[in-house]
Amino acid sequence: MSRNVRSMACSPEDVFRVLENGWLFPSWVVGASRMRDVAAEWPAVGSRLHHSFGVWPVLIDDSTEVLAYDPPRRFVLRARGWPVGEARVTIDVKPWRDGSLVRIQEEAVAGPGRFVPQPLMDLPLHWRNTETLHRLAYLAEGMAHARPRPSSVEAESSDGGGEAGR
Repeated sequence: MSRNVRSMACSPEDVFRVLENGWLFPSWVVGASRMRDVAAEWPAVGSRLHHSFGVWPVLIDDSTEVLAYDPPRRFVLRARGWPVGEARVTIDVKPWRDGSLVRIQEEAVAGPGRFVPQPLMDLPLHWRNTETLHRLAYLAEGMAHARPRPSSVEAESSDGGGEAGR
């Protein structure tokens, strides 16, 4: 099970503004390349996003379903990515300092990916979800109405990486 954590210079509500907009999904989820449809009831439990992943001309159409939705604290998704399988993705957000601490946890729950040894699966998932949180930070911090401190992206630029990206 891969876990990544990132501090963001915005409120948990700002993070959830991004998560609640299904059309932004490919903007922050690494591997998602386009949206095909977003259920009108998104992000209610049971609602789905219909997206594609991969790179043209090899695109696979699939969907992601909401399993739990507790704004602005927790969002749990079942992401389909066949033929690889399905994953349970849990995003926890909590207030931290002047912003938020966001944790994403991902684990294979169905399909061939379930049988890959955990250490082999965790390395690429960790790299991918580091970038996923980086993209989510760009969107959430950029959409925030007021920033009491520099964004985590600005902090990374000024100190060569900083704690926010680790």
